[in-house]
Amino acid sequence: MNWQVGFSFRTEKFLIKNHLPREKVFVLVKNAILKFNGEDINIDLKKLKGKWAGFFRIRKGDMRIIVSFDFDKFSVFVDVVDWRGGAYK
Repeated sequence: MNWQVGFSFRTEKFLIKNHLPREKVFVLVKNAILKFNGEDINIDLKKLKGKWAGFFRIRKGDMRIIVSFDFDKFSVFVDVVDWRGGAYK
């Protein structure tokens, strides 16, 4: 299955500002999808509540990635990539 991955403007801006390749985010999202499919992958994935209901958080060090998964359409939308203190604002 080929998944479509979309990025928000905020995410693109963060990646450019911090000189981070998009591939780093792709790998983490791919691992999250494998985790949902039952693979034994070591990834810190958590379902969010409150205003972020329907989103998941992937934690990698001090970086937080907030994504939504559409399993019917095989698509992922990366809404926020930011450091720990600014990701949930």
